Amino acid sequence: MPPWFLLLICALPCEPAGISDVSLKTRPPGGWVMEGNKLVLICSVDRVNGNITYLWYRGALGFHLETKTQPALTAEFEISEMKQSDADQYYCAANDGQGPVPSELVSIHVRVPVSRPVLTFGDSGTQAVLGDLVELHCKAPRGSPPIFYQFYHESTILGNSSAPSGGGASFNFSLTAEHSGNFSCEASNGEGAQRSEVVALNLTGRQSEDPLRSPPQTVLQEPTYPNLPDPRQPEPLYENVNVVSGDDVYSLVYHTQQVLEPAAAQHVRTHGASETYPPSSLLWSFQVSSGIYSKPRINIGYMDYEDTM
Repeated sequence: MPPWFLLLICALPCEPAGISDVSLKTRPPGGWVMEGNKLVLICSVDRVNGNITYLWYRGALGFHLETKTQPALTAEFEISEMKQSDADQYYCAANDGQGPVPSELVSIHVRVPVSRPVLTFGDSGTQAVLGDLVELHCKAPRGSPPIFYQFYHESTILGNSSAPSGGGASFNFSLTAEHSGNFSCEASNGEGAQRSEVVALNLTGRQSEDPLRSPPQTVLQEPTYPNLPDPRQPEPLYENVNVVSGDDVYSLVYHTQQVLEPAAAQHVRTHGASETYPPSSLLWSFQVSSGIYSKPRINIGYMDYEDTM
């Protein structure tokens, strides 16, 4: 076999082969980046023979982002400020003149720090009654899940809750007198914590469902009689009027402590002179024909009001 033939056989497989492996890596690694931070997409090939054309794409449908040509095993494409809307799948391709070779898809996740949460109360609002079940609701308008919430009364932690899929979370507690004051909440998703504004809760005491009723007051109707000493004073009640003798009519009088002041004394005027009798019970008489009071006959007897009830 001629030597030149051997050299020809050896020369064919010994020529450099084309690109067989293309990979895409990210910085920061893992495909996670904070909103507002920079993302670098690094495209690499397994070998290089002259210039390599690198291409970067977004999404499975391949929206073209950038193209670079250089004689290097790697090339970088930078997105200076990532937004939440930039979260997607990315890939790159390398072409050494024999056709582009794509990399695998890499998912990029954009982490959004929580914004300042808003604390609200449930149906009760900021007016609540002692003993009520109060609901605290805390929600951060923005933030990547999961979000962890803590609820505070002044500087004391009341409890915590989480939102695995994002959004807000609630915490319920029974309202006591010790809960008077200010409330707040805090939201965190591992990218920093934010505290809400302070909200004051106004407490009111619960009124009894069965209030004690005052005992009924006896309303005494004030009878009117002519020629009485003081019309402003409650009048005695007369009954059992009987004619004893002659023109004299004697009346049995019931008198209670509620009618007269405790220290007051009952005065009866008899022919220009006055005599005082105890306010608890009083027996007196008057002459019907002339209207002149006669001296009471004490020996007739008297009856106390309470004994007659």
